Amino acid sequence: MRALFVTSTRVGDAILSTGILSRILDQNPGLRVTVACGPAAASLFEPVPGLERIIVLDKMVGSLHWVYLWAKTFGQRWDILVDLRNAPMTFLIGTKKRYRMARSRDTGHRILTLARVINSEDNPPSPKMWVDDERREIAKRLIPDGGPVIAIGPTANWSAKQWRGQSFAELVARLTAKDGILPNARVAIFGRDDERPMALPVIESIPEYRLLDLVGRIDLLSVYACLERASFYIGNDSGLMHLAAASGIPTLGLFGPSPVEQYAPWGPLCAVAQASIAFDEIFPENFDHRNTGTLMDSLSVDQALSAATELWQKAKDAGA
Repeated sequence: MRALFVTSTRVGDAILSTGILSRILDQNPGLRVTVACGPAAASLFEPVPGLERIIVLDKMVGSLHWVYLWAKTFGQRWDILVDLRNAPMTFLIGTKKRYRMARSRDTGHRILTLARVINSEDNPPSPKMWVDDERREIAKRLIPDGGPVIAIGPTANWSAKQWRGQSFAELVARLTAKDGILPNARVAIFGRDDERPMALPVIESIPEYRLLDLVGRIDLLSVYACLERASFYIGNDSGLMHLAAASGIPTLGLFGPSPVEQYAPWGPLCAVAQASIAFDEIFPENFDHRNTGTLMDSLSVDQALSAATELWQKAKDAGA
């Protein structure tokens, strides 16, 4: 049997969709899979069991990337087609069974929206990442054994969602102080290479002997393998946050100008700290996500610290 899985261009949405793929693989042993996704998310699917190929969909003028997808899949016999992009062109791809995300204004969590595509809303599949041994060995070298590690994701795909670096630095200092929840813990900083300027205020605040600067050093699956070795994650609403939640570690997401009801980190050991200004009031006039600076200033360090402390206690009570 063969399946075509069409998922998001954005890393965070692609991560959230992996539970759907995992469920379909579990239900169809021996399934051979082709994944179609954007370039940023492509590496996430390299270790998928039964993977035949990844079709990278670079956005093209006039939505010609969908024509490209059709051309790449034309003539192939498909048993299952999952389209999470609601692309008109996929109607021209023949398949025995078709799952398709309909257009909607659903304001529920994205995981539940995705689960409805395969009629699994009562038992929504959680994100699932596949990691090879090589990347786990990389993670062991980068984060060796030796005490707890707080992972920090101080960046996001647009600046309005980014809590200030100075706030992250103060929060980390308080969490790792003698009377903090993780005294003297090592601190791992994650982000893309082009995001280093945003991460620098945090990087420069950590004593060198406790700093694990991984910004721009490793690919996404190696990041995931590193997160599995961390004790706690705190970061802005981003793909990194969803990656941390998928790894199963306690994950605190920081939210302001993005809908927490839809994109809160998913899992039993996840929580959010939210800006004090309501979502429907936080955007200024003439908002432009490319140019508007942070809209996260109404989230105080005290609020984030309180949320982190509460989540850490919950994790301890759960034996994590």
